[in-house]
Amino acid sequence: MTAEKTRPFAVACMVAAAAVLIDQFSKAIALTALADGRRVPIIGDAFGLQLAFNPGAVLGTGSGMTWVLTLIGVAAVAGLFVLAARARTVGWAGGVGLFLGGAVGNLIDRFMSPPGFAIGHVTDFLAYGRLFIGNLADVFLAAGAIAVAVMLMLRQRAHSGTKVAPATPPTFGVPPEDKQ
Repeated sequence: MTAEKTRPFAVACMVAAAAVLIDQFSKAIALTALADGRRVPIIGDAFGLQLAFNPGAVLGTGSGMTWVLTLIGVAAVAGLFVLAARARTVGWAGGVGLFLGGAVGNLIDRFMSPPGFAIGHVTDFLAYGRLFIGNLADVFLAAGAIAVAVMLMLRQRAHSGTKVAPATPPTFGVPPEDKQ
């Protein structure tokens, strides 16, 4: 791996490692602090803290197929690792690193949490109103998606040949055709 490729890959790995550490640390705190099952309001009913265990994916989908979600998670982590190794810029690496960290954070729960190996439930504690309860890994996944989407839009704009016209100096009320 050349020095050009090493830096973005290192950034992706550092971002992913930080995301995993933050996610797992926050889940450990939630398991202790919210074990009594109460909901702690932060912003009224709109946002709070409440411990929950999700056997499924987003919004509990696939809750009867936790082992399949684990396999999908392993495949996603492998694919994201390959994308991290292929990242050419720090921006791409950061976005992929957020994705990778979020995926690994939830995958750790799948492997290590009850009810058992590869069928564990994901620890959630960020209650978004009465809509759903998530965790910081989910936040990192969403942030990674946004970062990658922005990078894709910027790349598309650069490859489409769209050029931004240079700024013209202010005319101060004089029509441009009259200026010399």
